[in-house]
Amino acid sequence: MSKIASTSLAPCHHGDRWRVKLLQHHQQPQWQCHATTKSEKRSSSQPLMVKNQMAVKPATYSSRIATDIPLYESPGALFDQYLEDKPRVFNAMFPDNKQRSQRLNEDEWRIQMLPIQFIFLTVKPVIDMRLRCKTGGKDYPPEVPQDITKVLELDITRWELRDLENVIKPSQFSLSVKGALYSDRRGTRSRLKGQLEMNISFILPPVLALIPDDVRRNVAESVLTRLIEDMKQKVNGSLLQDYSKFKRESLNSVRHQTR
Repeated sequence: MSKIASTSLAPCHHGDRWRVKLLQHHQQPQWQCHATTKSEKRSSSQPLMVKNQMAVKPATYSSRIATDIPLYESPGALFDQYLEDKPRVFNAMFPDNKQRSQRLNEDEWRIQMLPIQFIFLTVKPVIDMRLRCKTGGKDYPPEVPQDITKVLELDITRWELRDLENVIKPSQFSLSVKGALYSDRRGTRSRLKGQLEMNISFILPPVLALIPDDVRRNVAESVLTRLIEDMKQKVNGSLLQDYSKFKRESLNSVRHQTR
C-alpha cells in the first residue's frame, strides 16, 4: 500500500444521543506497466509484452457507537435482573430476527441478517452472536468501570458471507463485533450505558478494486451508518420497552404473592 488515507465521521453529542465514529483505511492499488522498447531486440512474430501488477492489500473499515441515556429502575426489578434472562434480552435487541434466528446453546444465537447492498455486491451475512453476563469486575471490557455490578457482553464468534464464495474468499475477509451494556448507578440516577465496536477487513475483489476510493468510502460510510442507526433504535426503543414490561411483570408477581 503506497498511501494510507483516513476518513472520520464523528459527530459527538451528550445526553441521550449516540456518539458515532467511523474510520476507513484503504489502499490505493499500485499498477506497473512494462513494455519492450524499439531499441530492444525481439522477434517480429513476438508480440509487445505488457504486464500489470496490482498490490493486494486489505481495506479496513471500523465503526464505534456509545449510548448514555436515563434508566428508570425499580428496587424489585433491577436492570441486572433483567439481563439475566438472555433469551429475552436477545429478542428485545433483535426483534426483527425472530424468524431468522436460531438458538445454538445457552449463550449463542445464529442470525441470518437481511441482505446488504454494497455497490455491485449483495452481501447476505450469517453471524453467531454470543451474550454473556459478567459480574464483580472480572474480565470486564476496558471501557466498563470495575465497580459496575453487572455487564452484558456481546460478540460475534462466527460469520459467513453467503452467495459470495466466488467473489470474496473466507481467508480474505474478517469481521469482529464487540459490545457491552450495563446500568451505571454511580450518580444520583441510574443510566443505561453501552458501547459497540465493529471492524471489517477484506481484500478488494476485482469488481471493487478499480472503483474510485471516494466512491467506496461513501458507500461504506452509508452502509455502516445504517447498521449503527439500527442498533441505536433497538436499544433506545425495543430494549427499554421490554425492560418496562419486565418491571410491570415483576411488580404484579410480588402483589400476587402478598395476597
